[in-house]
Amino acid sequence: MRFSVATNFQPDLVAALQGYPVTELFGKLPSDPVGGGRASFMLSPLSAHAFERHVREARAKGIGFNYLVNPACLDNLEYTRKGQTALERLLGFVEDCGVSSVTVSLPFLLPIIKKRHPRLKVRVGVYARVDCVAKARFWEEMGADCITLESIAINRDFAMLKAIRRAVKLELQLIANSNCMIFCPLSGQHMVNLSHASQKGHASRGFMIDYCALRCSHDKLADPTHFLRSEFIRPEDLGIYRELGFDSFKILERGAPTPVLATRVRAYTEGRFDGNLLELIQPYGYKVRGEEKPGRLAELRRFLRYFFRPGVVKAGGLLRLKRLAEKRGLIRALERDPVRVDNRALDGFVEGIRDIGCRETACGECGYCARWTERAVTVDEEYRREMMELYREVFEEMYSGALWGVRQGGRHD
Repeated sequence: MRFSVATNFQPDLVAALQGYPVTELFGKLPSDPVGGGRASFMLSPLSAHAFERHVREARAKGIGFNYLVNPACLDNLEYTRKGQTALERLLGFVEDCGVSSVTVSLPFLLPIIKKRHPRLKVRVGVYARVDCVAKARFWEEMGADCITLESIAINRDFAMLKAIRRAVKLELQLIANSNCMIFCPLSGQHMVNLSHASQKGHASRGFMIDYCALRCSHDKLADPTHFLRSEFIRPEDLGIYRELGFDSFKILERGAPTPVLATRVRAYTEGRFDGNLLELIQPYGYKVRGEEKPGRLAELRRFLRYFFRPGVVKAGGLLRLKRLAEKRGLIRALERDPVRVDNRALDGFVEGIRDIGCRETACGECGYCARWTERAVTVDEEYRREMMELYREVFEEMYSGALWGVRQGGRHD
């Protein structure tokens, strides 16, 4: 069993992962010419020098590094001289730093890297949306060294997982602890939004209102069955996937504090976790001790850097967005668990999923996840009511145009 683990670039991370089957870290600079799977505001500031030091520290402990060149969209810059020059400069930099592999999602980038930088292994990222045999074979024939399968579509499609594993010989990797909703209709838009929000030189200058994350977090609170209608793999259930021939797993999240990442790696190594499953799978709302909390001044500076855009969005509406995101744990650590998913209460859950064709079945008619939600998921109802009102206000401002001061017909306030 091998783990590819997200790095937060903190100096205590490599030591915290020692003794576990971690073969590589993955991550990237907060912004670069290509962008990637997380917006810059979601990542800690990092210099090129600090990046190189982190890569070399990991290598000294026998851990490789996978640099993410994985945007879902490059604005067609990959077909321009400027874009190609920037790409080559980036690839040269990461190779000089000692990076062992890169992840791509755009087919055009794979042969470029293989030809110009043959020392680098090339992995195919989840943004390539490989969810069937034909796509897996396409990338294998292109020369990919590994494919991370599209977890949203097939982490619970055991027949498809088995078919893909039989069809190709290259390494296949599964994301273990993501909790996106299965078959999420927002995923395509979200991938593109995030890609441009970390692309240096993009017209947005790193600004992004993460509507998809807001809508997702809203829908889960509105209907808690969505906490289980998800793509996560519990530590206890890794054996099911290993029996299908999958031994390589990816553990998220790049914005998580080191104690959180260490807890996740330990749980998946041991194959057991007693507690709130959201501590392993949720990409926000991390619980932290008092001494780990960032100062309010640092939080304000970060907010102003990425979100203060006079003339782009109205300040009043943006402050309401900030309040919602803080209370939901999207941009600030929480001190308590307003939502709890009892991991022990989910023993046996995935076995029943194996007999359901989720792709062909309407959740409202099936009711399987709803029954398990009743026994495993609890939500603080006072918190839920407060958040539902905040979401209502924020979405109303977005849909009406008030957030931008735009009225029907294109007029401005």
